[in-house]
Amino acid sequence: MIGSLPRHRVIEHTDVLDSVTGQALSLVSFVPLATEFGDLKRVRDASGPDSLATRLFRRAWGALAAGQDLVEVALCTTADAIAAVRLGGIDRAVLQTAGLNNLEATTVLERSFDEVATPIDRALASQLRARLGHDLQPGLAPEFAETLIRQPRAGATCPGKPRVVLEPPECHGDHCLVVAVLATILSPCFTTDPTTAFLAGMAHHLHNAQLPDSGFAGEMLLGEHLGPIMQHLFARELATLPRPLAAATAAALASIPDASTPGGRAFHAADVIDRVLQMRHYDQVARFTVDQALDDMDLVHAGPTQSFHYAVLQDAKLP
Repeated sequence: MIGSLPRHRVIEHTDVLDSVTGQALSLVSFVPLATEFGDLKRVRDASGPDSLATRLFRRAWGALAAGQDLVEVALCTTADAIAAVRLGGIDRAVLQTAGLNNLEATTVLERSFDEVATPIDRALASQLRARLGHDLQPGLAPEFAETLIRQPRAGATCPGKPRVVLEPPECHGDHCLVVAVLATILSPCFTTDPTTAFLAGMAHHLHNAQLPDSGFAGEMLLGEHLGPIMQHLFARELATLPRPLAAATAAALASIPDASTPGGRAFHAADVIDRVLQMRHYDQVARFTVDQALDDMDLVHAGPTQSFHYAVLQDAKLP
């Protein structure tokens, strides 16, 4: 968890350098939105059993495999993820089913977007806002996308130490979606193409469609076989994609072996932020108290029945 990191690690890595200007960047303003992106892994509604992140991951891969424009898929997916952090499963289709016209639905989506989009570069935010709730033509997601949705992530592992099992585990589809949209909004910080950052995030665990995730500990045990195994499995899954998409995905992946390129920095910044925030989520769930629900989250919120609710709780001696 962030609060438990040794202090010298925090000090040594406080400044992130822009790969073009060499100037220090501050990513702290993105953490609240990144945290809410992470919550999309856990928010569900009655339309299906999957999380909102999983549904966006599947929809994006289906649209890409059907030949839709990468720029549109990346920006529409990111825009809808931003709106969903506050609206949850209430999207344009739901709003229109509930009786709102197209303009009214757009206003609601923009209201949700504007509430959290302040840290995003203005030019990029304008592009994203214009795409809120745009239809992506439905397409069948590649088999690897469905497998990544079923494939649990390893959790906390370290070579030579027992695995720490954290429940419920996130899936690779959820993680990849969150890294993709976070890398997209971080891309202006590193002066890189947001769509390449998006595609790298979506594809960086292709090998785990066939390779169960045993974490860093398992990778170290694979030793000299790790590289050839990953190369083989990435090639296997890329071969299932249409040739132009396979080429674009391979190019995006080629930019992220390290953080020496702008694209690599945007991706790795998003990846490590999401990984640590996932651990912080487990920590916060374990520490959550009823006082937080009542005092910080206004569980008994303002309204015509608030005083009655408080009287009931007092009589019932709750909490």
